[in-house]
Amino acid sequence: MSETGKSIQEMGFDSLTDRFRNTLSCSNNSNNNNNKPDFKELDLGSPVSPLITRPSGNGGGAGGGGAGGGAAVSSSSSSSSTGSVTGKTSNAQLGRRSDGKANSHSGELSGSSETSPTASESHRSTATKGNSKPGHRRLGSAGTPLIYSGGSFSTSSSPNNGGGGGSSGNTATSFSSNSTANLFPSGNICPSGKILKASIPCKTASKTVVLGSGTGNYGHGSIMRGGAKLGSPGEVNVSGNIQSGGEALLVKRAMANSDPEEVKKAGNELYKRGHFVEALSLYDRAISIMPDNAAYRSNRAAVLTALGRLGEAVRECEEAVRLDPGYGRAHQRLASLYLRFGQVENARRHLYFPGQQPDQSELQKLRSLEKHLKQCADARKLGDWKSVVRESDAALATGVDSSPQIVSCKAEALLKLHQLEESEFSLSNMPKLEDCPPSCLQTVFFGMLVEAYVLCVRAQIEMALGRFENAVAAIERASLIDYSNVEITRVLSNVKMVARARSRGNDLFSCGRYSEACSAYGEGLKYDGSNSVLYCNRAVCWSKLGLWEQSVEDCNQALKIQPNYIKALLRRAVSNAKLERWAEAVRDYEVLRRELPGDNEVAESLQRAQVALKKSYGEDVHHSMKFGGEVEEISSLDKFKAAACSLGVSVFHFKVASNEQCEEISPFINMLCVRYPSIKFFKVDVEESLAIAKAESIRMVPTFKIYRNGVKVKELIRPNHQFLEESVRNCSL
Repeated sequence: MSETGKSIQEMGFDSLTDRFRNTLSCSNNSNNNNNKPDFKELDLGSPVSPLITRPSGNGGGAGGGGAGGGAAVSSSSSSSSTGSVTGKTSNAQLGRRSDGKANSHSGELSGSSETSPTASESHRSTATKGNSKPGHRRLGSAGTPLIYSGGSFSTSSSPNNGGGGGSSGNTATSFSSNSTANLFPSGNICPSGKILKASIPCKTASKTVVLGSGTGNYGHGSIMRGGAKLGSPGEVNVSGNIQSGGEALLVKRAMANSDPEEVKKAGNELYKRGHFVEALSLYDRAISIMPDNAAYRSNRAAVLTALGRLGEAVRECEEAVRLDPGYGRAHQRLASLYLRFGQVENARRHLYFPGQQPDQSELQKLRSLEKHLKQCADARKLGDWKSVVRESDAALATGVDSSPQIVSCKAEALLKLHQLEESEFSLSNMPKLEDCPPSCLQTVFFGMLVEAYVLCVRAQIEMALGRFENAVAAIERASLIDYSNVEITRVLSNVKMVARARSRGNDLFSCGRYSEACSAYGEGLKYDGSNSVLYCNRAVCWSKLGLWEQSVEDCNQALKIQPNYIKALLRRAVSNAKLERWAEAVRDYEVLRRELPGDNEVAESLQRAQVALKKSYGEDVHHSMKFGGEVEEISSLDKFKAAACSLGVSVFHFKVASNEQCEEISPFINMLCVRYPSIKFFKVDVEESLAIAKAESIRMVPTFKIYRNGVKVKELIRPNHQFLEESVRNCSL
């Protein structure tokens, strides 16, 4: 609140006379711009679900803006400097314009776009202007009035903006001197302290005179020459500019103010500058003073949107509409927020609010979202899950960044497509249900309440990952929310039956009753035929019974559902080795070696499988490379041809002993030999083996050639370490 809104006692003056100040010329222009693990051999998944928590996401800014709907309460900074005094603004005067009419939503933030909030409010102060001559300057801020004669003086009265008008309006005293008069009364005092004589002009610098706002260490009406800003951090000059560090001071003053309009205006200023947390605290203060003001609620929704707290923003807008059902700005903001939550019907209701023109950009978003959701629903009914993923992505691309139901729809489709990792990732990035407003969670999506649908999808993903207890908890919660829904009832029954079958199978496995355990896991697969965990656990039981073929078949099913399933891959490699399918076993062990580089058991199993594979082809193992990290040197052309035509992948390093680059990369080749034990590495010194160098057209070293099953697949000249390893790895796949 400005000084003019305070009483005389609050201003610290005993009388009007003590406050009276005389001046010849002064102008003031103001612009305020259980998931309990299975046995070691069985798959148990993760006991804790990563889907329970999610990193917080971010929302965009909401539409803010300047004063809208009516004139904001304002005050004049010139009144005190010209000797005016006003009384306190009464509670009955709050929220009224200077003409006495109701001030509807004074200072409401408004703007052209929800994503580009601005808040523009203009505050004008009436200043007294007078013609003066050089030397006519005011000195003191108190004391005996200056002596003046030979001029005219008059008083005028105007109502205080926001004060409600009436007799307590600002009374401004103005003085004017005759434009031709060059006479000074005796005793007139100039800034130099000298007494001017008649017809003697006073030499002064041509600098503007700026009146201070009367805050900080400056008295009300203090003069600063040259338009300089006040020295104290946060001091406000007549143009409304706040110096660095001033936000805290502005908040402190506003928090101590009992006028909600002044508090709101300070919040608007901070909002415009991007200080959203500080602005929120001031809107909270204004609401605490006047809780039934719809504009304050709407402004608070704008800053909450800017902070990404969209659920709270919706609740504030809903409260604003409840307080004032005809408040158009709150309806517009609510429509935009509902669109971001994917709420088509709710957004339409507020976008087409009677008496206001729908925003065309928001209307286009609504139509696009509605189209994609309809196509998504149709594809889901047909089981066209690829189309569901495509339409879900298209819906999200319209700006729907906080819709748990659409994200869950995409996750469900990915699960049905056996893209389990992508499905889990999608759901883990879903907005938290507790951050969504109840009005969004209680709408219907695919025939289910939104909250129940999200929990139903989560239960199916948890079950696919082997976290059966989490799955049961999620679907039971969904059934409590939407207990009459047929689809949720069906999923609830399936999840409970699968969890029961897994638990019974584990108990039988622990007792060594492997055949019965197989039957138990098979019973669970009747209710969920795409559960990779049940397939893998049954494969372990088959292997315990020595039924390696059945074990491989179940592992294949599990890997078809979850391609990167390490336990199923390991069980298949073991079973293939038992069946002496060495090529298949080597292939699986090579993948496991890359995924588990520190597992010595996997490395040894791979080496044994490779040796067995070579024996099966009748190769002399002793002339092959030693698995485990040694690079074999080749010096004859015949040996080179035999190595290049051998099965598998062979890497040849053509080098010269005296070449620095060759010497530098040789240790790295030794490391690759250890890292990829299934690949054969050879080195050829081109100076000692000219025949090989000539046959292979080696012109530069180091050169690398990669052969696979007798065919050259790649040639690398002076590669860096990273590119060389990538090439070796890709050729081995």
